[in-house]
Amino acid sequence: MTRKLRSQAWFGGDSKDSFIHRSWMKNGGLPDDTFDGRPVIGICNTFSELTPCNAHFRQLIEHIKKGVLEAGGVPFEFPVLSCGESNMRPTAMLFRNLASMDVEESIRANPIDGVVLMAGCDKTTPSLLMGAASCDLPSIVISGGPMLNGKFRGQDIGSGTDVWRFSEEVRAGVMSRADFLAAENAMSRSPGHCMTMGTASTMASMAEALGVALPGNAAYPAVDAHRARLARMTGRRIVGMVDEDLRLSHILTRDAFANAVKVNGAIGGSTNAVVHLLAIAGRVGTEFTLDDWDRWGQGVPTILNLMPSGRYLMEDFCYAGGLPALMKEIAGLLKLDAPTVSGRTVGENIEAAENFNPDVIRPMAQALVAEGGIAVLKGNLAPDGAIIKPSAASPHLMRHEGRAVVFDTIEDYKRKVDDPDLDIDETCVMVLRNCGPKGYPGMAEVGNMALPRKLLEKGVRDMVRISDARMSGTAFGTVILHTAPEAAIGGTLALVADGDIIAVDVAARTIHLRVSDEELERRRRDWRPPVPAMKGGYQSLYVERTLQADRGADLDFLVGCRGHEIPRESH
Repeated sequence: MTRKLRSQAWFGGDSKDSFIHRSWMKNGGLPDDTFDGRPVIGICNTFSELTPCNAHFRQLIEHIKKGVLEAGGVPFEFPVLSCGESNMRPTAMLFRNLASMDVEESIRANPIDGVVLMAGCDKTTPSLLMGAASCDLPSIVISGGPMLNGKFRGQDIGSGTDVWRFSEEVRAGVMSRADFLAAENAMSRSPGHCMTMGTASTMASMAEALGVALPGNAAYPAVDAHRARLARMTGRRIVGMVDEDLRLSHILTRDAFANAVKVNGAIGGSTNAVVHLLAIAGRVGTEFTLDDWDRWGQGVPTILNLMPSGRYLMEDFCYAGGLPALMKEIAGLLKLDAPTVSGRTVGENIEAAENFNPDVIRPMAQALVAEGGIAVLKGNLAPDGAIIKPSAASPHLMRHEGRAVVFDTIEDYKRKVDDPDLDIDETCVMVLRNCGPKGYPGMAEVGNMALPRKLLEKGVRDMVRISDARMSGTAFGTVILHTAPEAAIGGTLALVADGDIIAVDVAARTIHLRVSDEELERRRRDWRPPVPAMKGGYQSLYVERTLQADRGADLDFLVGCRGHEIPRESH
């Protein structure tokens, strides 16, 4: 090795402490030369049987360990909190920051020289990167990979995206409940995460675009042998990164985040990427704001024809050439000299990539959406910003003015939405509040409100919807999200009344409540904050200390890089 290993502060020398550390580790059958100066690689595993996306990690980790051993390292697996989107309540996002604390402190407290981050389900990728960035050791991401395409009556169906579509068809009387239940058994056909461009696939793509995962990470299906091969190569590569002292702070630069924003636009990525990338940048100490996102994302076409923006699924994307082929198509927009964990630049990583299916990965001249990505809107309704994903929205609603129909909570929405007496038509703007970081708490994925049944029965399939919540990356529609400041802390969203006129102009990047400043101030005097759902415990800490969506919804005391200083001896 060319530098002193951190792990030698535990295992090196002949002191009482090193005797204790080595002796205990040897109860697993480790030979003496395990501790002779080989790099110790921690494998941070988010396996959980309650996180279906990550349930195959027991098999995947064996390939990582073999790669570490082949390169001369010593692998040790350690578990951290697994944020499973499909089962955790009230929302996995509530626990993203908690999981990041688990990751950070586990890395710092243990004799680790480098880390493999095993990510899969939506919040596991950002939580692992946030925690690792705060330590700034050599770290590399390996994702678990997407499921195989869903198959239903001869058609491909996509996780999440087709759930929302089928659900509305059932409510509209177009699809039977028997067919709905049959589709349930046809959607999730293999291990892996959502095979649409939901948040899991988006964040796997973001890891590759940021340069913190090897080329090909985003798209290989969980059950493809290429995924196991990539895991093995990841295990080998982390040993080299330790030797080179190639840390996350060397990779996660402004250029890396600019590349990720542009790639997110090109893939039609999840709106959740905004809040996650902001939080990751905050941890590593890289300047990156919501305004940067809007500026970097403008003019980027969506060229990936994949649900929810298009028609294909992740398996198709993989065999069309995957993210390297897509990045090569937009190479003129990227910072090609940005470094990556492969030891090569972005440009070198994608140089040999080929596009084998131009209907899946379209040339820029034949883009799915000419101006894709995620737009940042500002105005008196969202002074600190709100976001919308144009590629998943209806073009005729990109400039719209309508009457507000307000729901105070998600429970209020569920009580009222199908009431035939609800005063609403397709020109109205549905407003949901108290679902932001502090208000829910955790900023749940409830922003893509289903439309009222009476409008569905008329054939209406989209309306403007505004909230301080998030939405699943698999969802679609003209949905404005992450409104900041949120209603629970007195943002303008808290002051909207039924019948108020709301004007949205995506091209102009504006969102405005047509109510005078004087009237808003009068309403503000009458406003009272909601009572928190829980007193004490982590939820209480979260509500007290979480930042707003425009700052990544991280806990304020977690922002910044605290490094990997070796803790005091314990003996």
